[in-house]
Amino acid sequence: MEIKGKVFIVTGGASGLGEGTARMLAASGGKVVIADMQVDKGEAVAKDIGGAFVKCDVSQEADGQAVVARAVSLGKLMGLVNCAGIAPAEKTVGKNGAHNLGVFSKTIMVNLVGSFNMIRLAAEAMAKNEPEATGERGCMISTASVAAYDGQIGQAAYSASKGGVVGMTLPIARDLARNGIRNMTIAPGIFGTPMLFGMPKEVQDALAASVPFPSRLGTPEDYAKLAKHIFENDMLNGEVIRLDGAIRMAPK
Repeated sequence: MEIKGKVFIVTGGASGLGEGTARMLAASGGKVVIADMQVDKGEAVAKDIGGAFVKCDVSQEADGQAVVARAVSLGKLMGLVNCAGIAPAEKTVGKNGAHNLGVFSKTIMVNLVGSFNMIRLAAEAMAKNEPEATGERGCMISTASVAAYDGQIGQAAYSASKGGVVGMTLPIARDLARNGIRNMTIAPGIFGTPMLFGMPKEVQDALAASVPFPSRLGTPEDYAKLAKHIFENDMLNGEVIRLDGAIRMAPK
């Protein structure tokens, strides 16, 4: 896929992995629609990269439809990157009793249902594209986590949501093969994002040191480089790629 001149949606594009990806796509000549709940940050990033911003709760159908409509209005929608997500921590049974069911449900709604909502709506629009010379009409990338495999204490909700993203990667790719649309997932390890930067500095340092090699936090640029390669390499389809420096998470 040629990124230049094509339109891309990036959910969670106002910060973290999404912002890094949005900036990469714009620098590569793509037109980017940032979909995020953070209005001020989202509008600022969109202005900085010459893109567009749409306030969006990815778990809501109408919000997703508005994002896709805006993207299609700008040109040929060829890419979606799902980076929107939340990461609450709560034990199945903790000091205050059983895990809050509302927290579990919201995590599934945002991380899993939200990812699928955006995939299905973007894919519907992409299916109407004139195919590229390769036969491709689009490519989608979702964000899972190593927690899908190595969930830690307090990560039942988060791991379940990301495990769902992993589990639907291949069937969605198979569903959309006839349309010439690819579907991929990236499972990041320990990355320097706003979620992690909210932790104490000593915790951040300990997490970075636990990565076998390179022993550092991943960066949004690391994620964006892989996303770029996925878009440009049309043999990548239906797979989950761990981007984690070979880390395997301990229970805590």
